[in-house]
Amino acid sequence: MAPAAAAPVAAEQVTLTTDVVKATFSSQGGDLVRLELLTQVEQGDKDKRVVLFDRSAARTYLAQTGLITPTGTALPTHLTPMTAAPGPRELKEGNELQLRFESAPVNDVQLVKTYTLRRGEYTVGVRHEVINRSAAPVSPQLYLQLVRDSKPLPGDSSFYSTFTGPALYTEASKFHKVSFEDIAKGKAEHDKSADNGWIAMVQHYYASAWLVNQAQPREFRTAKISDDLYSVAMVLPLGEVAPGTTKAQDAQLFAGPQEENRLEALAPGLELVKDYGWFTVLSKPLFWLLDQLHRILGNWGWSIIALVVLLKIAFYWLNANAYKSMAKMKAINPRVQELRERYKSDPQKMQQEMMRIYREEKVNPLGGCLPIFIQMPFFIALYWVLLSSVEMRNAPWIGWITDLSAKDPFYILPLLMTASTLLQTWLNPTPPDPTQAKMMWIMPLVFSVMFFVFPAGLVLYWLTNNLLSIAQQYVINKRLGVLNK
Repeated sequence: MAPAAAAPVAAEQVTLTTDVVKATFSSQGGDLVRLELLTQVEQGDKDKRVVLFDRSAARTYLAQTGLITPTGTALPTHLTPMTAAPGPRELKEGNELQLRFESAPVNDVQLVKTYTLRRGEYTVGVRHEVINRSAAPVSPQLYLQLVRDSKPLPGDSSFYSTFTGPALYTEASKFHKVSFEDIAKGKAEHDKSADNGWIAMVQHYYASAWLVNQAQPREFRTAKISDDLYSVAMVLPLGEVAPGTTKAQDAQLFAGPQEENRLEALAPGLELVKDYGWFTVLSKPLFWLLDQLHRILGNWGWSIIALVVLLKIAFYWLNANAYKSMAKMKAINPRVQELRERYKSDPQKMQQEMMRIYREEKVNPLGGCLPIFIQMPFFIALYWVLLSSVEMRNAPWIGWITDLSAKDPFYILPLLMTASTLLQTWLNPTPPDPTQAKMMWIMPLVFSVMFFVFPAGLVLYWLTNNLLSIAQQYVINKRLGVLNK
């Protein structure tokens, strides 16, 4: 495939503006070199819009297309100078805006690109027309590629990470991420060909993807282009173009927020760029339920709370059994401590006596762990829903929480989270081993540090879960009379 373009020396830039995007194209190759998402504001600076594609000193992220041949015959590529046709540059009336680029002929073959931007859409229609002005037939291949560096995103957290890099999808292998590191080492593993599928470049909350939904042969390629520049490409053979004829190929370029419902409608599996990892099978229905609650409540913060309440109701009896087991353990704890003192020089006898007490009191030492272990995947899946959902960006809850995807500016939620964790620790049975007992109090404090930099939506989710667990555990402990033991 043709090499990626360096920064153009003297290329004209053409900017199209709709109600949702401001797209800048270069006359060198007709590349899309900058895309500003007008409905998405930067965290921490509401006056700035999110920029997805970019070619600047800070980073490189481009959408490129061009022609190649299996024989290596030169044809128009993303390096070829092109001329932009005149026309409107801002969408004021109507529902679409078009920009046409015509390349200079290369070996008497001309490439015409027509971009179509539509009102309210993050998907750009791209028509490629190959005009053969030579006296011999040509068999070109069209490449659609995304190029970007591996620089971390601004504002990335060191306490949690999300995937940034290329991804591919085919019906055979489904969604597959490819790391920059594997590409650099030549170890990238993915389908090389199919008659379906798409390519994408994924980052937290946003993605770009080349889509060709009709069934036709295509190749998938990944490459390291330069020091810190990587590409993922889809190559489509266009067949023979006879002398004096034109052949067209349509494609779509999506570039925008990972709004799950919108992505599902564009292409099979495209919603998977919103990456839930191993918990997709649980996260997708949880997001659906969260979305339904939001339609009713109209606020993502209250929707998070409502979803946690529903999950706690669903697992009520499972939790009740766990808390009963822990309450019984708390009740017999003084007897266990006495045994440890009495038989500290005879560990085998101590173990036998402890097992006798457990049998007499009908207590299972693991009874409090198993029910919690069973439901943990659901809460981890919900964690990934909240971490991955662009809908949380700049979404307010109440008062001081104006962005559920940013940390609490006054650390009120993290402090409440720490207090609730310590209260829950007090309600749990104290381990008989003194070292374990100390760790039981230290670990919540250590883990609470993370919540001071976590997004407010995640902290709200954990805090709600903690408070509901404490309420249920308190009632059970009180009923069994073990609060002061």
